[in-house]
Amino acid sequence: MKNKKLRTKNNIDIAVNIYENGHDSVVIVLPGWCMTKDSNAFQKISEMFAKAYDVICMDFRGHGHSDGFYTFTAVELIDVDTVVKFARKHYKNIYLAGFSLGAAMALIYASKSRFIDKVIAVSAPCDFSRIENQMWRKEAWVETFKKFELTRFLSVRPYPIPIKKIKPIDIVGKIKAPTLFLAGENDPTVFAWHTKCLYDNAICDKKYYEFPNGRHAEDLFLHFEDEFEKLCLEWLK
Repeated sequence: MKNKKLRTKNNIDIAVNIYENGHDSVVIVLPGWCMTKDSNAFQKISEMFAKAYDVICMDFRGHGHSDGFYTFTAVELIDVDTVVKFARKHYKNIYLAGFSLGAAMALIYASKSRFIDKVIAVSAPCDFSRIENQMWRKEAWVETFKKFELTRFLSVRPYPIPIKKIKPIDIVGKIKAPTLFLAGENDPTVFAWHTKCLYDNAICDKKYYEFPNGRHAEDLFLHFEDEFEKLCLEWLK
């Protein structure tokens, strides 16, 4: 695995981890809010995808080793585009695997680009303004505590002023790439109905799976590793 920084068109450096295995297909992994490419969860997720593909795992702006401030999907489309343009120089097939707000970005980008071959959207919200985010619930704070990493937490820099955002529900019908929608039955952050609603409104080749008693985003991988891996790798074949 090697580290690299890619410069966006608005002069933000986006940090990526690249797992090279000699494949002509790459999975670009898009973490959610407050998660980074170097977090334990996303290192494991990257290694899982690297069993069958090359992998690029990114830090969105305002996270980890990337510059700038995080806008909660308002301008992060630029970050994804920068990584995809880099990948297009090296790979025949490009897959996006997004988690939570990273899943929202994967869907938004796929609705605008003809260069994405397949998408995996994990715990994707249909509308940022309707995210429940009940962090006081035991199901939420216990899992957050288990994953706590001080360095990662201190690296997060949110933009202080709200900016208008694209709603995934408004663009999901424009996605042409086959898309796998994954949700957790007991997700306390982005309730499962969000992802199911996106699935219902998508017109591409699609599949929906809801993990019984599953929680949020990367927790689905951490709690159901074998099942999660099977679903994802079979979808990308």
